Amino acid sequence: MIFGNRPPPKWSTGLLGCGEDPKTCFVTCCLPCITFGQIAEVVDEGRSSCLGQGFAYGLLMCVQCHWLLSCLYREKLRKKYGLAAEPCCDCCVHCCCEACALCQEHAELKARGLDPSKGWIGPPNAPPGLPPSMFR
Repeated sequence: MIFGNRPPPKWSTGLLGCGEDPKTCFVTCCLPCITFGQIAEVVDEGRSSCLGQGFAYGLLMCVQCHWLLSCLYREKLRKKYGLAAEPCCDCCVHCCCEACALCQEHAELKARGLDPSKGWIGPPNAPPGLPPSMFR
């Protein structure tokens, strides 16, 4: 590699790697709003809630526009970790393969030490904070 040009990091799983986590695959196929809400909460680092994001996603499902919201979060996740837009642009991935894209994003966060199913609990390996009533 010349002058430090490095290829972007690869996704931890492929787009069609849904079967690697059967539980997430099942939840995503039956209730994708839950998986999306979990991903959104973690990508936003707790600034948005799983419930609120999942509800917005569910409302957009009623008019078949849910993939627009989820492609925005895929873009956020990619930028956060420097991942390439593979196999094509984010909107195409979510428009054509919504469940697979959500499973891939969920798996990516888990591979990076964050478990979306547990919600945002802080950066991985961070020491726990003190409760508000306790002082040093």
